[in-house]
Amino acid sequence: MEYAPENLSARERYKILASFVLPRPIAWVTSIGANGVVNAAPFSFFNVFCEDPPLCMFAANRRPDGGEKDTLINIRRTAEFVVNLTDEPLARAMHESSGDFPPEIGEPDYLGLKLAPSSKVAVPRLADAPWAMECKIWKLIDVNGDRQLIMGEGINFHIRDELWDRDAMRVHMERYHPIGRMFADRYCRTDDRVVFPAAEGAPKKPGNGQ
Repeated sequence: MEYAPENLSARERYKILASFVLPRPIAWVTSIGANGVVNAAPFSFFNVFCEDPPLCMFAANRRPDGGEKDTLINIRRTAEFVVNLTDEPLARAMHESSGDFPPEIGEPDYLGLKLAPSSKVAVPRLADAPWAMECKIWKLIDVNGDRQLIMGEGINFHIRDELWDRDAMRVHMERYHPIGRMFADRYCRTDDRVVFPAAEGAPKKPGNGQ
């Protein structure tokens, strides 16, 4: 089968992209409103793209009523946010936080999620997240007036102690159980893993006279 994007509706394009670009990491973004309420919302059109500086990006589309999402409103106002990652113990709460919450009700408070202060931004992080990155806005990119690509520069990292080998600078994979987004309300576990030997590449041809 073959499709040209211009022959599909936006919803149909989304369904194709979200059905095959799998699994996707989930940015559980905390931000803070003008009323002091802490918002936590998951975004699965997300990834990290660079280490120097550490850059991440996620996409925030408009609400069904056409208004901007609280996350975007908050980030525009403060230029700060925190990307929290989620693992199996937090997965259900992460999913529930994707529901519709008015600005005066913060998802962490409503769902009983513990917050912890960040070190370099005013926005708190989720205390039980396996990994969190404090971010400042690096760039906002408008897409067709109905979606914003939010690029953040990571300025501080938090790692759950038991997940990290400080000496080897390596994650303890047997202890880390991240959740990935599939599509609709489907998610995946990541414990069924495959390890290959190092790739060798093609053998080098001997030079002339060798």
